[in-house]
Amino acid sequence: MSQLEQRGLLVTDRDKALEHLERIGYYRLSGYWFAMRERSGVCCPLDPTTGRKPAKVKTETLALDSFKPEASFQNAVDLYVFDKKLRLLVLDALERIEVALRVDVSHRLGRHDPFAYLKPELFHNSFGRDLDAQTGLTPHHAWLDNQARLINRSREQFIEHNRRRYGLPLAIWVACEVWDFGTLSRLYGGMKETDQDHISALYGISNGRVFATWLRSLNYLRNVCAHHSRLWNRNVIDQPKLPPKEEVPALAAFHDDGQLRARPFLLLCITHHLLKVINPASQWGHRFKTLLAEEFPDLQHLGLNLRGMGIDPDWSSRDW
Repeated sequence: MSQLEQRGLLVTDRDKALEHLERIGYYRLSGYWFAMRERSGVCCPLDPTTGRKPAKVKTETLALDSFKPEASFQNAVDLYVFDKKLRLLVLDALERIEVALRVDVSHRLGRHDPFAYLKPELFHNSFGRDLDAQTGLTPHHAWLDNQARLINRSREQFIEHNRRRYGLPLAIWVACEVWDFGTLSRLYGGMKETDQDHISALYGISNGRVFATWLRSLNYLRNVCAHHSRLWNRNVIDQPKLPPKEEVPALAAFHDDGQLRARPFLLLCITHHLLKVINPASQWGHRFKTLLAEEFPDLQHLGLNLRGMGIDPDWSSRDW
């Protein structure tokens, strides 16, 4: 604590701050006060061939040990609390999306065969037939191995009932109930294009390969939330592809702004779009908008605001 104070972090209630450190942890909280540290510009190295600065210079900064003026320990705690509420709200939405997509995928594949997930010929070659050079297995083999573990460790009564009465393998509409978001996403990614397109069309997306990137990114989002990691200004490396603007107008602002696409607000807009299809009467969007508008802490003195999430200027005027 003394080191933080020496670096300029204001601690108004030392006992309470120590209590937060013991309950939340130093390194978890440090992710929230990191954005409150001073920054120093980094000089761009000269081009060794011309002796000049590159034509396209990407501005880079380094975080210093010292904190910005008026940065406080309580600011970091307030940001942590907001982020926790955000993660819980997102998990609530992703649970509903996961359940709906299980039904969509299992019904589509079940039309081909009750045990379609076992048959590599029902999937794209890159998933069902192409061997990994290192393991000698197909992605389908790896997927089946993972599903077998999920079934074996499941204690759900309906799984036990089906195993006793019908034995293995389980029909796909039973087996799908043990899939987590990652298992679901990988199976969808391996489906043939016609099947992918059929499912994505249910959500207003004509290209199933675009939709596959959505599921992969939402699985990443789910893992961030489930592991209690910082979400609000996280840099999203594996970004989803965007459909044509006319298919999802709410995502139009992200097409021409790479910085916005690298932040989590894009994934939250995708989450909202899917929820509106699954349950048009859902109040999730309203709760989400209220959280952002009313519960993000006032950190203007530190130059921190909702823009750090990747929010576009017109976000509040859209239909939530």
